[in-house]
Amino acid sequence: MSIFERVAHVPASTAPLRLAILGASGSIGTQALDVCRRHPDRLEVVALSVSSSTERLVEMAREFSARHVVVADPAHAADPVLSELPSSCCCGFGPDALEELVQMDEVDCVLNAVVGFAGIRAGLSALRANKILTYANKESIVVGGDLLMPLAQPGRFIPVDSEHSAIYQCLVGEGRSDVHALWLTCSGGPFFGWGRDRLSRVTAAEALSHPTWKMGPKITIDSATLMNKGLEVLEATRLFGVDIDRIRVLVHRQSRVHSMVEFSDGSVKAQLGPSDMRIPIQYAFSYPDRWESPCERVEYRELRPMSFAYPDEEAFGCLELARRAGRVGMTLPCAMNAANEVANLAFRRGLCGFLDIERAVSEVMDDCVPSPVESLEQLMEVDSWARTRAAEHLGTVSR
Repeated sequence: MSIFERVAHVPASTAPLRLAILGASGSIGTQALDVCRRHPDRLEVVALSVSSSTERLVEMAREFSARHVVVADPAHAADPVLSELPSSCCCGFGPDALEELVQMDEVDCVLNAVVGFAGIRAGLSALRANKILTYANKESIVVGGDLLMPLAQPGRFIPVDSEHSAIYQCLVGEGRSDVHALWLTCSGGPFFGWGRDRLSRVTAAEALSHPTWKMGPKITIDSATLMNKGLEVLEATRLFGVDIDRIRVLVHRQSRVHSMVEFSDGSVKAQLGPSDMRIPIQYAFSYPDRWESPCERVEYRELRPMSFAYPDEEAFGCLELARRAGRVGMTLPCAMNAANEVANLAFRRGLCGFLDIERAVSEVMDDCVPSPVESLEQLMEVDSWARTRAAEHLGTVSR
């Protein structure tokens, strides 16, 4: 099952789209709210969620007159600032409240910008409730695509990642059998051209300095290791039903070409534009229409030359680890993703080295005995097991 057949025009509504924005205080969430500020006649923010940023939640709820909010981490249920929520705003706590939020009748569209595996429950609930699901939570598609994709409905599952939005746009009106390959572009991260000896001395501060994109800390580290591109390869094969060996990664340092589709006759469609996530976010909300650009346009006559190159998979082994997980499938992507989340966080906290991320993921994958995906409960068990094994391999269990 894929969304390929579903990339087709659907009737646009004249009523404002009523939004639930999950992960509203993160990079994608805050840029989505900026899109909402620009289109108050087209977009209505009904509900918001954060993990723990309660002060920001109150600010956003007051600005947008949100009627429902959720704090996913119940440890923050007693934060004094929550008393400043508007009197008309209902506040819930924990994962169950988040699932209830996305199922509300007054919500038309859910933007899932929750980071990591934690977003899968809300995504499943939104699809089961037949909401439009705009998706920036690639990890849950990688882990639980077998559960999520069969629930996708025509025109109601729209990717927000810039690369997958680009592919989605290039496929509008095209036939599935005509696709030869998908080309996922990649900035190369802050360490493009570095060897493993130099990478072994990288600090978290250096890795958090991305050359072109403004992103949250987890995805920024994933971009530096190329695990983010590996996750995107797995996401693309799930979303578009294209074999993993026909998804090619192309280093493009200028980040102007956001991805391409190559067709059987040799023709290639590419989506170009500014390095600004508000464009794919807005397209997900406006589809099948296009609204005025939310950012400064590119003056293509003044662009410096654009370059393309192979990724260095010997120096950055996480990309091949992701491909390996995708070829095996079953529960191996779940184990891989969990190990990466643990190692990524450990590196940011100074508990391991940059190359230890790749090592821990590889060792957990070697330990894993994959089995067919059957349920969310099963995936949660694999996720928990893999996190424990990753901590053991990193030596961070007792820290």
